[in-house]
Amino acid sequence: MQNNPFNYGSFGLPRQATRRDSDFDQLEATELYCAECGQAVPVVKKLLLVLPEGDKYEYRCRYCGSKVGDKIDRSDMFQGMLR
Repeated sequence: MQNNPFNYGSFGLPRQATRRDSDFDQLEATELYCAECGQAVPVVKKLLLVLPEGDKYEYRCRYCGSKVGDKIDRSDMFQGMLR
């Protein structure tokens, strides 16, 4: 009964499909919705600021250049330099 495909673990997912939260710490957007283009488009990620709480990045549409999102990366890579 261990190989039963209907044997569900936590949150209704099959047991082999459950993952730890650390598996999804850093997600990178490859496409986002652009209001100017009216569809999901590839994006370009650019560093804007280095802040005490993390690096701030901006996502821009690869076609028209308009801003489609932003992100603060809290990976602690450069945190030691600021203290």
